[in-house]
Amino acid sequence: MEENPPSGEEEAEEHEPQPEPVYDPLNEPWNDPASTSVIEYRLSEEHRETASRSGTGPGYWERPYPHADELSELRRRLREETVVVPKRKGVWAVTAREMVETLLLAVLIFLAVHVSMQNFKVEGASMEPSLDNGEYLIVNRLAYAEVNLSIFDWVPFFDAGDNPVHHLWASPARGDVIVFRSPTNVQRDFIKRIIGVPGDVVEIHRENNVVMVNGQVIDEPYTRGQTTCRASCGPWVVPERSYFVMGDNRSNSSDSRQGWFVPEENIIGKALITYWHDGGPDLDLAPNHEVSIVSEAAAEE
Repeated sequence: MEENPPSGEEEAEEHEPQPEPVYDPLNEPWNDPASTSVIEYRLSEEHRETASRSGTGPGYWERPYPHADELSELRRRLREETVVVPKRKGVWAVTAREMVETLLLAVLIFLAVHVSMQNFKVEGASMEPSLDNGEYLIVNRLAYAEVNLSIFDWVPFFDAGDNPVHHLWASPARGDVIVFRSPTNVQRDFIKRIIGVPGDVVEIHRENNVVMVNGQVIDEPYTRGQTTCRASCGPWVVPERSYFVMGDNRSNSSDSRQGWFVPEENIIGKALITYWHDGGPDLDLAPNHEVSIVSEAAAEE
């Protein structure tokens, strides 16, 4: 009995392409024929696409890492133990260097403070009630710092003028409390208040015991006692670069009423801060006051 010839559907099933085997990740790729064929097929396709590009030569496999040679050399040196790690500096050397830097900084700060500031102790009662006997104060030595512009005469088109010396910050003013070397005894330091500046005419009214500057009575709420005069009550004309000074305790003070002035080069500095008042560490600003003019009605009273 003859078998029935296969139908068209059966023939189509016989010639239908079989699906590719699924890659199993549990199998080793070199032992799995399916995975091996897939990898070879993909590599051949990539090679064909690279070679078929216009204007390019035959395709070459790119290196997996642009600096592969350097990486290989580094690995070789690591294997041979030829890489030298720099030794860390000794702890003692670092500590010694930091100590030296700290000491140098401390010395620079000390010198800067010593040049700009200086402390003094008030001796006597000539500045009462503003400053008491035994009180300490800090003086700003750079308050009246000067610069001589004549050192720049070599600069083209620069002229220092007739008065080349100028103050950097401010010049001594009426009412400032200053420390200076005594004009009569340079080994002693005095502390007084400026009453007259260069060019001023200072005099004391014998009847009213008031101080007059340039013919006008000045207001002095900081004084104690009456402003008396003995040999002369003025008028005194303050010369250039000199100052007329008096103590706030007018009945107990040796000052410019005796006929002397304070040259500017004798001024050490301007009082800035007071401390250690009445036996305690009191800190306050120095009693610098602006000298004002009294009205004519108040002066007559």
